[in-house]
Amino acid sequence: MRIVFMGTPDFAVQSLRRLIEEGCNVVGVVTMPDKPIGRHHDVLQSSPVKKFAQEKGIPVLQPEKLRDETFLAELKALKPDLQIVVAFRMLPQVVWALPPLGTFNLHAALLPQYRGAAPINWAIINGDKETGITTFFLDEQIDTGRIILQERTPIAPTDCAEDVHDKLMMQGAELVIKTVRLIESGEAKATDQSLFMTDEPLRPAPKIFKETCRIKWQEHTLESAYNFIRGLSPYPAAWTKVIANGKETEMKIFKAACSPSPLERDGVRLSLPGGYLSLKEVQLAGKKRMSIADLLRGTKIEIIQ
Repeated sequence: MRIVFMGTPDFAVQSLRRLIEEGCNVVGVVTMPDKPIGRHHDVLQSSPVKKFAQEKGIPVLQPEKLRDETFLAELKALKPDLQIVVAFRMLPQVVWALPPLGTFNLHAALLPQYRGAAPINWAIINGDKETGITTFFLDEQIDTGRIILQERTPIAPTDCAEDVHDKLMMQGAELVIKTVRLIESGEAKATDQSLFMTDEPLRPAPKIFKETCRIKWQEHTLESAYNFIRGLSPYPAAWTKVIANGKETEMKIFKAACSPSPLERDGVRLSLPGGYLSLKEVQLAGKKRMSIADLLRGTKIEIIQ
């Protein structure tokens, strides 16, 4: 099969790497345009997927708009039998309907739960004990297509978003290979998502913005605050307003711990319904990430609740 792969971040690189290692015929890669970085935005940074594809000598397409006629002509010229999408963007029908064998997506959740841009974060924020990965054929709406394969994985009580990301990245790459082999052999059976519905309400996974990450302490219990912090760690990171040496600023919180009682003598602890939250790793605006112990050696902190 002639395969076109579509993806951008590190999460997608592992799937592309496994396709190459398995000898799959990846004839092209589609990724985001280079991103301007630097103080003056005068340096262009390639996506991780582009860098890997170039290392392997795979042609790369970087359309600004997916309906652009030039891009569509270049994509058609690759004559894909199958397209694979991992952490890319929503495709118009003119793109996903192009290959005769269809286009499938790898999603970091157990669909139909957590449709949307940030499934890993929201699963942890909501306190889930389990998540997983799903491959499904694309259709007109976001994350609603027929499911091909699905696998589960536990979320440990101490897992942060980065931990779950890395587990699903590796597990997802193997599921991509299994899905390709099923499609290749003609044995792929796609199931409508309605058959995966349960009595449990569907939880969305919308895109996360800075204001989403602000900790509104008055709305949290000990457990929900702890889950909120680890569900956003290390990126984009939960944050709160603080008074640092008499000045109001913002502080990101990367790690915290729960306790039913205020056992520690040093550090920063917050009393919440259910117990005490002890801050472990933080970052003041404009400063480096550090342990709370190191921060308190030269800074007096007061949380604004």
